[in-house]
Amino acid sequence: MNLPPDIPPDQSLIEYPSQFPIKVMGAHVEGFVEAITAVALQFDPGFDASSIEHRPSKGGNYLGLTITITATSREQLDEIYRTLTTHPMVKVVL
Repeated sequence: MNLPPDIPPDQSLIEYPSQFPIKVMGAHVEGFVEAITAVALQFDPGFDASSIEHRPSKGGNYLGLTITITATSREQLDEIYRTLTTHPMVKVVL
């Protein structure tokens, strides 16, 4: 979620705070949902785990999750994207 460095934060298209959905995909294994919930809570202490949308792949090997966090700044979004993309259980973040 890195904006080009030449776009000042005050010209962001996102208004803060706002509800911001993030799609996360990983192997459909035990502990995946809990791991993603822990990351969401790290960046949004008010995150409600019951709001996570689950979408298993056709073959059942992968699980797509949509987490909706309360975004408070561009820096927060950059950090959550960095944390999710480097997490060992995560394959894709959109």
